[in-house]
Amino acid sequence: MTIEPPAPGEPRRPHGPRDPGDAWVVAPTGERYWGRFGAAGLLAVDPERRVLLQHRVSWSHFGDTWALPGGARHEGESACDGALREAAEEAGVPEASLRPRVLSVLDLGYWSYTTVVGDVVVPFEPTISDPESRELAWVPAEEVADYPLHPGFADSWEGLRALLTVRPAVVVDVANVMGAVPDGWWRDRAGAASRLIARVADLGGAGVPAGALELPEHTWYPEWIAVVEGQARVAAEAPGVEVVRAEASGDDAIVAVAQRAVAGGRTVTVVTSDRGLAERVTDAGAAVRGARWLLDLLED
Repeated sequence: MTIEPPAPGEPRRPHGPRDPGDAWVVAPTGERYWGRFGAAGLLAVDPERRVLLQHRVSWSHFGDTWALPGGARHEGESACDGALREAAEEAGVPEASLRPRVLSVLDLGYWSYTTVVGDVVVPFEPTISDPESRELAWVPAEEVADYPLHPGFADSWEGLRALLTVRPAVVVDVANVMGAVPDGWWRDRAGAASRLIARVADLGGAGVPAGALELPEHTWYPEWIAVVEGQARVAAEAPGVEVVRAEASGDDAIVAVAQRAVAGGRTVTVVTSDRGLAERVTDAGAAVRGARWLLDLLED
């Protein structure tokens, strides 16, 4: 649990053992920022586009304002893990209820704050589970600015709000990507497809770096959809990757998946080096990346 020290003039509240990250960072201009290793917070978004806000206690830094559950990161802790841990500690957010969508980073050089935007995939009720919260509430995005916000959150809110409408999905033409590497995949198409899907699952956990997709410059966690056909239809599944098993033409299945995803409000990228398929999915509203794009990401 991370508990910020009280505001100047307020009595110190009792707390448990401190983590080494629970310390102030002082800017060259004198401002103080909480978190020796930076800080992170969670912007949880439910299907109705409401977001979870925390009403901070009066004795905290910039107390009696509304912001996101979050706090100082531990040494060696990723921003995503730190945000989810803090949200669990402060608001009782179950980690399994969320799927990260994007990481937005404010990096001042000497200190950073990462906002993890996460989609609620299993509904939950937040609970006040430590002394830092006065209240927790699901707030419509259009009403957030009406609340007395923590200054840092207020400065970032409009940029974060713009990200709520961006829901990326990547559709992988598995046969085409496999065919780009002459590693003997033709001897065991199902096994090669299974291995590729497993590698995509690992990439899904790490996120796609800024600039790799035609999206705002952040680290994104798109929905991954792998389309398999022919002998590869029996390929194994992997956590975090939806496997679509084409009944007939793999190309037709990829176009149909892209069309559904675009119609569902997703920003879709199809991974294929097949020019004819690329033209079809572009007409459906998707962007295209070649097989080498994905292979390079998998090798990083």
